[in-house]
Amino acid sequence: MKIKSSNIGYPRIGENREWKKLLELFWTEQVSEGQFEKEMEHIRLSHLKKQKEKGIDLIPIGDFSYYDHVLDTAAMFGLIPERFKTEEKGLTLQTYFEIARGSKGKIASEMTKWFNTNYHYIVPELKNAQPNLGKNRLLELYLEAKQKLGIEGKPVILGPISLLSLSKGYDKQRRAELLNSLIPLYIDVFKQLKEAGAEWIQVDEPILVKNVDKEIIDEFKKVYAAFNEGVPEVNVILQTYFESLEFYQEIIELPVQGIGLDFVHDAGRNLENLKEHGFPSDKVLFAGVIDGRNIWKSHLTKKLTAVYELTRFIDKDRLIIQPSCSLLHVPVTVKSEQQLDTQIKKALSFADEKLEEVVLLTKVANHDGSVQELEVHDQAIVELTNSSHRNVKTVQEAINNIGNYSSERIDVIKRKEVQAERFDLPILPTTTIGSFPQTKEVRKERLKWRKGELTAHQYEEYIKAEIKKWIDIQEEIGLDVLVHGEFERTDMVEFFGEKMEGIAITKFGWVQSYGSRCVKPPVIFGDVYCKETMTVKETVYAQSLTAKPVKGMLTGPVTIINWSFVRDDIDRTDVLNQIALAIRSEVEALEASGIKMIQVDEAALREGLPLKEEKTEAYLNAAVYAFKLATSSVEADTQIHTHMCYSNFDDIIHAIDALDADVISIETSRSHGELIASFEQHHYNKGIGLGVYDIHSPRVPSLEEISQNIKRALEVLDYRAFWVNPDCGLKTRGETETIAALKIMVEAAHQYRERLSTIETV
Repeated sequence: MKIKSSNIGYPRIGENREWKKLLELFWTEQVSEGQFEKEMEHIRLSHLKKQKEKGIDLIPIGDFSYYDHVLDTAAMFGLIPERFKTEEKGLTLQTYFEIARGSKGKIASEMTKWFNTNYHYIVPELKNAQPNLGKNRLLELYLEAKQKLGIEGKPVILGPISLLSLSKGYDKQRRAELLNSLIPLYIDVFKQLKEAGAEWIQVDEPILVKNVDKEIIDEFKKVYAAFNEGVPEVNVILQTYFESLEFYQEIIELPVQGIGLDFVHDAGRNLENLKEHGFPSDKVLFAGVIDGRNIWKSHLTKKLTAVYELTRFIDKDRLIIQPSCSLLHVPVTVKSEQQLDTQIKKALSFADEKLEEVVLLTKVANHDGSVQELEVHDQAIVELTNSSHRNVKTVQEAINNIGNYSSERIDVIKRKEVQAERFDLPILPTTTIGSFPQTKEVRKERLKWRKGELTAHQYEEYIKAEIKKWIDIQEEIGLDVLVHGEFERTDMVEFFGEKMEGIAITKFGWVQSYGSRCVKPPVIFGDVYCKETMTVKETVYAQSLTAKPVKGMLTGPVTIINWSFVRDDIDRTDVLNQIALAIRSEVEALEASGIKMIQVDEAALREGLPLKEEKTEAYLNAAVYAFKLATSSVEADTQIHTHMCYSNFDDIIHAIDALDADVISIETSRSHGELIASFEQHHYNKGIGLGVYDIHSPRVPSLEEISQNIKRALEVLDYRAFWVNPDCGLKTRGETETIAALKIMVEAAHQYRERLSTIETV
């Protein structure tokens, strides 16, 4: 009897982001569709080949995507928004990308965070949807792997209940109709895969780890009974991840042949349930024991003990070892990181290394290897834990005495009065979120500086020229509050990671955020603190060029920790507060330098929300405290702004209020202003900007479109508190479209300002 190994999913982007580069070449019509398809096939097959060579027994097929796996599933079942439907039979590649990115006259589908990760999925729109199975994408990919690589892969598909739960545009009755329509389509897919030779089919149902109600469980019983009856000979894996399984006893009794559980992020509940309630003798357990979301090496000696614990309840031939979730959330390989500190690098494990950990652990668990191999593997983590990086006395003393730092400001009403006097802004003040286009020229000059082809002085002068250029542009457009543009920054978290002690920046540690947008999460490996200021020089220079206020731009502690790979040897809240104290010192330095508007972005506040409701309050309390710790030492006439990205905010409005920021801005345009309804139920007495146009689509909004967004907001919000701004930073947009869009935005604000001024006069 042997334990086997499996993988749930693999990064799409490639070791050198070749996937991203190919996508962008295709979007800019620099490669033909035929060439695009051919090169994508090469990338896809190379990923499968690598997993085979590493010794993974069950290799996922169909996790590869041209944009997003949720969009892929919706597209396969004909769930196409009405505005994108054409006369052509089937879904064209052009339409596929239009759904995700938008096009002239067609707003892209909404995107939002994939559970509590920084990956964004395209939200299926099911209004008037009539599910149908067009091309069986999974069958094509399965046969491709089988015929070209000899891989008997494990097809992967998002399950119907999770698909519906992650979609929008239907009511309870319509949900039942849609589910009934989807069941036979899934069965058709499974039948075709089984006939082609597929032994296992992985059906991802991550919705099961949320606080689902009994009605959802009844849906699972109905759907999976239908699957079992419709294709009784197929082996279905009901795969969950990111948390512990809800309704454990009911789910393990479903008529499926395998169940995948996360034993890393479940706080021990999956194991407790398994011990208390057992595990069916006719099912295979796909045990996620290697962390698929963080980048530290696993303590494999401890993992071996955990595996042996599982074998007390499950026979070895019914146990399969795998990562806790898809490796989509980690970079591809550590081997490319030649510039990292050796001690840090030795302790890292990216996707390829995690597969090696899975295989090594499986081998030793089968007594085909020695425990000494695991001990050698674990040594790097032990050495880092004992190093000076993780034992900085001043930082640890600050955390132990955290109560000595203020975290409250004077009443917001009093702050409003002194800030109104200081800034004297018009009603509906206009601003942007922070960044301006990072052109090829900007990136080229930065690369030359990093290579030593430009001196630090030459690079600084180039950045100053860009700042001046965009201060002038903002003045010409007529914006009321300006920004310096962030031309010296790569990424809003990476930049600060480079400036802080205890945080490392990789060179090739890219992960997909949305579409071709990749980010390099910093690696928080030690105690965090600052030796010097990080943003003062550029901000003060920008302010010297204009009489209008220039916002200092910082990234908040919650976003830094949520968009980083975080050390796992101490409590996460302690790491959060270390970062908050580092940001606090920068806020104080900006204020001391005359910068009286300071934006501390918490773009990722909501995405860090736990998947279990019982953990929510503790998370939000810690997040609010960290933000206030970072921002509460300033004077009353210093205005604190913050910004938040796409999310559903209804359930955390109270926490947003508790941040006590003077002005918040929130992305709303792609969700068509639905967030505004939240404020109909909640009185918000601070400044607020609800993004009036979507910057993620390569299009210039119309005056009517922006005006409608302003109009809808003012139906709910006090116009004296409302700010007009795009819904996110403009770094990824082109210069021409950015200027054109901002001019329209300012015009719309001025039109409304005139109307409101008339009302005030009357």
